[in-house]
Amino acid sequence: MEYVYAAMLIHKAGGKVDEASVKKVLDAAGVKSDGSRIKALVAALEGVNIEEAIKKAAVAPVAAAPAHAGGEAKHEAKKEEKKEEKKSAEEAAAGLGALFG
Repeated sequence: MEYVYAAMLIHKAGGKVDEASVKKVLDAAGVKSDGSRIKALVAALEGVNIEEAIKKAAVAPVAAAPAHAGGEAKHEAKKEEKKEEKKSAEEAAAGLGALFG
């Protein structure tokens, strides 16, 4: 995750996200960097509009609970919400997992 954070920091600062800059940020943060992971990250971000990706990630669907529901309906809504959260987290992890092999 540190690698992605480093890339986001570099982008936010207006720098070019390349291997050397990512390595510098990780070294400055005291993180032992792995050259192959840095290369994979830079390759995965090639051609990606980071601002667009951040905007899409910031707009997450929110499940609204009914205004008045019985105890059983509330329980069912909580179960469904937990399933959706788990699925979303798994999908996000699967997408990020591709960056780290």
